[in-house]
Amino acid sequence: MSTKEIKIGSKVIEGKTKIVYDIPDQPDKVLIQSKDRITAGDGEKAHDMMGKAAISTATTSAILELLNNAGIKTHFISQHKDTAFIAYKCDMIPLEWVTRRVATGSFLKRNLGVKEGYRFSPPKLETFFKDDANHDPQWSYEQCVAAKLVRGGIEIGPAELDIMGKTTVTVFEILERFWASQDCSLIDMKIEFGVKHDTGEILVADVIDSDSWRLWPAGDRRLMKDKQVYRELKEVTQEALDTVKRNFEWVAERVTKLNPRPLVRAVVIMGSPTDMDHSEKIQKACKSYGVPCELRVSSAHKGTDATLQILQEYEGEGIPTVFIAVAGRSNGLGPVLSGNATWPVINCPPVSADWGSQDIWSSLRLPSGLGCCTVMSPESAGLCAAQILSLTDHVIWSHVRANQLNTWIGLKLADKKIKSDRK
Repeated sequence: MSTKEIKIGSKVIEGKTKIVYDIPDQPDKVLIQSKDRITAGDGEKAHDMMGKAAISTATTSAILELLNNAGIKTHFISQHKDTAFIAYKCDMIPLEWVTRRVATGSFLKRNLGVKEGYRFSPPKLETFFKDDANHDPQWSYEQCVAAKLVRGGIEIGPAELDIMGKTTVTVFEILERFWASQDCSLIDMKIEFGVKHDTGEILVADVIDSDSWRLWPAGDRRLMKDKQVYRELKEVTQEALDTVKRNFEWVAERVTKLNPRPLVRAVVIMGSPTDMDHSEKIQKACKSYGVPCELRVSSAHKGTDATLQILQEYEGEGIPTVFIAVAGRSNGLGPVLSGNATWPVINCPPVSADWGSQDIWSSLRLPSGLGCCTVMSPESAGLCAAQILSLTDHVIWSHVRANQLNTWIGLKLADKKIKSDRK
C-alpha cells in the first residue's frame, strides 16, 4: 500500500459508493475513493456504514491484484491508503456483465419455472445496460451490438463484446477456484469494463468487492456473506448493519489468503551442463505460469546412482513435482526417471539439426511400463508442467487460464484488424 501523498485534481464522477478523481501530474491515472455507504435497489435503499470504505478498498485491491498477477488485464495499479486506490484512467463502458454458476436471486424472477440451485455448466453469462432510472435492463447480445456504444474513441462492436464476454467468464472461473480453496462457493458475480485512454485496451475496471458477488461458505445459502444479507433486511437497524459489516470484514480477511505461494514445483534435470541454455528456457516458461522451477545436472548413463539419489531427495520432501528431462542423443534420463518415479516426467530433448531425426526416437519409443511424454519446445514443456500442476494448484490454474484468454483475445483483435484493412 502506498502512503505517498499525491495531488488530487478535479472530480471525474461521483457514484453511490465511490468518487473518481483526476491526478493532475499523472493524466493517465485516477484516484478511486470509496465511501462509507451501502446501497441496494438502484439506490432506493441506502445507509451509512462506518468502515465500509476501507473494507471495500482492501477487498478490491486484493482481488484486482490477484487478477493482474494471473495475467488478466485490469485498471488497478496500487492501493493508496486505506480507502482509495490508484487506477488507469478508463472511459467506462455502461454495461454490467454478470456470470452465474447457480440460479438464484433475480434470475429466478426473470425465468419462471427454474428452481433455485440449478447449476449452469458452463457458467451463464448475462448483460445489463447501466441505467438506474430503468433499473438496469437486461440487454441481449444483439441489443449491445445495435447500441453502437462509443467509448475511448472505440465503437463497442462484436469483437469488443466477445472479448468482454470471454474475459468475464474467465474472471469468474479464476475467482471461483480461488474461493473454493477457502471452502466457499462463488455463486454469481458482476464486473464492468473500461477503455484505457492512452492505448484503447479494454480492461476490467471499477471495483470488485462484497457488492459484486454472492458468496456461500460451504455452498450453503444460509451462511451467505455478501450484500444479499443487506438486501433482504426488512428493518435496517444498527445491529443488522453491524452484522453486514462483519460479513464484509470476513470476506476482506479471507481474500488475503486467496493467493498463496504455490506448494508445487517443476525440476529440470539436464544430462549435461552444455544443455543449460535449453533448460533455462524451460525454467523461464515455467515461471511465466507461476510454477517454481529448479535446475539440476545428472546423467542417467554416467551417474545412474546420482540421478536416482536426486529423485529420492525430491520425492522424500513430499512436494508435488513434475520432472522435466533434458537429454540429447540417447535419452536414458527421461525413461530412468519415469521408471523410478511416481510423479510425472516430461522429456524435452535439445534436438540438434544434424542428428535430431534419429535422436528423438530415444525419447519417443520407450520400453513397456514407462509413461514419460515428449515435447519439442521449452515453452511447451513449461506449459505441460503447469497444466499438470494446475490440477491441484488454483494459482497456477489461473495463470494457464489467463494465458489462454490473452491468446484468444490476440487472435480476435488480429482478425478484426484484417477485416478492417480489407474494407
